[in-house]
Amino acid sequence: MSRSSHGDNALRYISEEPFYQPVGSELGIFMAAWGRRLPVMLKGPTGCGKTRFLEHMAWRLKRPLITVACHEDLTSSDLVGRFLIEGDETVWQDGPLTRAVREGAICYLDEIVEARTDTTVVIHPLTDHRRHLPIDKLGTELTAHPDFLLVISYNPGYQTVLKDLKPSTKQRFVGMNFTYPPAELEAQIVMRESGLDADRSNKLVQGAAKARNLKDQGLQEVTSTRALVYAGTLMAAGLAPLEAIEAAIISPQTDDPELASALTEIFTTFFGA
Repeated sequence: MSRSSHGDNALRYISEEPFYQPVGSELGIFMAAWGRRLPVMLKGPTGCGKTRFLEHMAWRLKRPLITVACHEDLTSSDLVGRFLIEGDETVWQDGPLTRAVREGAICYLDEIVEARTDTTVVIHPLTDHRRHLPIDKLGTELTAHPDFLLVISYNPGYQTVLKDLKPSTKQRFVGMNFTYPPAELEAQIVMRESGLDADRSNKLVQGAAKARNLKDQGLQEVTSTRALVYAGTLMAAGLAPLEAIEAAIISPQTDDPELASALTEIFTTFFGA
């Protein structure tokens, strides 16, 4: 048996600063957690900046980042590693979590509630004083590199009895709550990320504030900051405002004709027919 370094577990150094506009004390909280190597949990709706925030912190700390998009078919072997057949020999391939533990990377488990419960328990020994990763298939236990940090994220809006983190898992993390930025900051983000002018950026944000009220009327996902940036980018590329809004905001958000009509009416108030 030999240990293989083949395969790309998406470990990357971020060389250029990712733009991130702080909203509260999130930078200080994360830095304090990092200083004591406490695992971090990012909570917030889709498209509010959780991933961008973490990329910014990885850049700031000059640490490599491994991101795992969690899903219901994710197994513990997908995280930890597995044996592969290469020619006439059996080789071991580290999974992304194991690679991060070995190399001192930040491991980001994005939308962790999508993964099966029996998969997520593998992280428990990494989230307390032990900072160990058992690898049953190798009959060994790895001690995490001093710079290893585990970060998870999830959207509390999707919580159900069947799809939520166990309290015993949540309590192992430093929790950080994210939401959409205040209007003034959100308009600055849209301008910076899309290249759109101030007037139309402000109108997009004002429309989004009204559109988010439809959450209580059956809209499963509200207008995110990311969607506003996409709409702004299309406008800056020359699309008419409502055409850009339809493509970037309304169409991805709902298939319900009545909700789509309500969203169109809201943004028409700000941009005209």
